[in-house]
Amino acid sequence: MLLEILKAILFGIVEGITEWLPISSTGHLILVEQFIKLKEVSPEFWGMFQVVIQFGAILAVVLLYWKKIWPITTNPKEAIKQTGILSYFNKNTMILWTKILVACIPAAIIGVFFDEVFEALFYNPFCIALALIIFGIAFIVVENFNEKRKNLNLKQTNSQITYKDAIIIGIFQLIAAIFPGTSRSGATIIGGLLIGLSRPNAAEFTFYLAIPTMLGASLLKLVKFGFRFTSLELMILLVGMLVSFLVSVLVIKFLMNYIKKHNFKPFGYYRIILGVIVLFYFCVMK
Repeated sequence: MLLEILKAILFGIVEGITEWLPISSTGHLILVEQFIKLKEVSPEFWGMFQVVIQFGAILAVVLLYWKKIWPITTNPKEAIKQTGILSYFNKNTMILWTKILVACIPAAIIGVFFDEVFEALFYNPFCIALALIIFGIAFIVVENFNEKRKNLNLKQTNSQITYKDAIIIGIFQLIAAIFPGTSRSGATIIGGLLIGLSRPNAAEFTFYLAIPTMLGASLLKLVKFGFRFTSLELMILLVGMLVSFLVSVLVIKFLMNYIKKHNFKPFGYYRIILGVIVLFYFCVMK
């Protein structure tokens, strides 16, 4: 039992690091599981675990960005007395949430109907390796492209993101929903960079987008699983989520400080190297 809990801690660390760095959390969890397996759980639990563990990472975003994403005004009673029920909400925050939900539509529609199909087709080391390499190259190409663009007026704030921008970012998120190893954060950040968002703005919008996306995916997996936990499985899930939450807080702070002065190219090179290693191991060594 203790060994399984230690494995859950390891998976939580991997999730907390790789969920926010654009290097694919699902891809890393699947790859780690090839070498370190949870032996006292069912295959159905593992399929649910690698998604629901992300709930801990979501809570990290909620904690760090609470003031920016909470739509209720600080003094609702006084606001209602003065100007009516609509003043109960912060207008800018509500607009932000509308854009977030618009960006979630493509992945939500496809995920509900085809989640198990994509999992059966693409959740394997070969597809993960290809996605790691392809999007690693994409990061390098996009960063080089932006460096050469003249008079590039980057969108620095959430209010500058249009509904068209949100839909485009949502389409990139859809790609990540289909192909494990792509990285949800990596795909949406690339989409944001291509349409002219600054690196911090693209990353921050990606964090917000994760809340409904990952919450919806987690709930869907839990419903399909049926809440049929053994006591050990429940403990493993809770430990994994707690660790992913704590690690995510640190990683999000690190990433936002890092990209203020650096680009995403190092993550692109990391993805390419890891993808090549995965291909070599699973296609040549095994």
